Amino acid sequence: MVESVNSNYKEYVAGFLAGLATVVTGHPFDTVKVKLQKHNTDAHGLRYRNGLHCTARILKNEGVKGLYRGATSSFIGMAVESSLLFGIYSQAKQSLQGGLQSTGPQLQVIIPSAAYGGAIISFILCPSELVKCRMQVQGTDSLVPKSSRYNSPLDCAVKTVKQEGVMGIFRGALTTLLREALGNSVFFCTYEYVRYYMHLQLKEASAKHGNLVDMGIGIVSGGLGGVAFWSAVLPLDVVKTVIQTAPDKSSTTNPFQILKKIYRRAGIRGCYTGLGPTLLRAFPANAAAIVTWELAVKFLRIKRE
Repeated sequence: MVESVNSNYKEYVAGFLAGLATVVTGHPFDTVKVKLQKHNTDAHGLRYRNGLHCTARILKNEGVKGLYRGATSSFIGMAVESSLLFGIYSQAKQSLQGGLQSTGPQLQVIIPSAAYGGAIISFILCPSELVKCRMQVQGTDSLVPKSSRYNSPLDCAVKTVKQEGVMGIFRGALTTLLREALGNSVFFCTYEYVRYYMHLQLKEASAKHGNLVDMGIGIVSGGLGGVAFWSAVLPLDVVKTVIQTAPDKSSTTNPFQILKKIYRRAGIRGCYTGLGPTLLRAFPANAAAIVTWELAVKFLRIKRE
């Protein structure tokens, strides 16, 4: 019983470290993605030609610091979110497997475990991402009036609650839940299957260079999992950004109505606004998360199948 409690606690620690690695690696790409989604789906203001154009303007006007705008709330949100996601996923998977050793990944175990974990973390991600997005759309080429800008993530959170009530900080909650439940199901399915088949193919090399091979498999499986995640749910992420950064707080939060408007205005390309920087971020950020997670699992001596 004590061993089980210790193992459960360690799963969350490993996930926490994975979240920190994700933010350090991926936040600059995320800032570019959010600014593209805000500007290039809006009927007014500057439209960026591509992610490189957006990045160049941020660096020119704000320097590297501009790429890490909103990182404080992202560090807090992502670390806690990742801790819960990996912990819940691991425990739910063990529970559904019933302690039986499987010969390979099982969709009937992976999908509900990942979707459940994704749904739970969406309630933490929603407020932290709302603050992050509102901070990110300030600065270079901002459509936000200077009188309405926030001085810090804390200032943003406090003013949001004062002006919109407690539910204001959860604006976009349904869209976030849909994105996380669906996206994490796709992520963990991709990760588990790629990891499993790569281990089968590299069994001989693994016997000689175990740690190096494991790290390589972690990079590929985590990176491809991240690319699969965002390829599947980017339209929902575009909608979430529009909802959370809308100047009119009484505007609709129905994700399907907003997606329909974006499609009418900009077509399928509009629904995938920010695809370039998102995929550029997805591979290294998720590879870093998985490698960190797996190293932490080994260091903490957590049992895995």
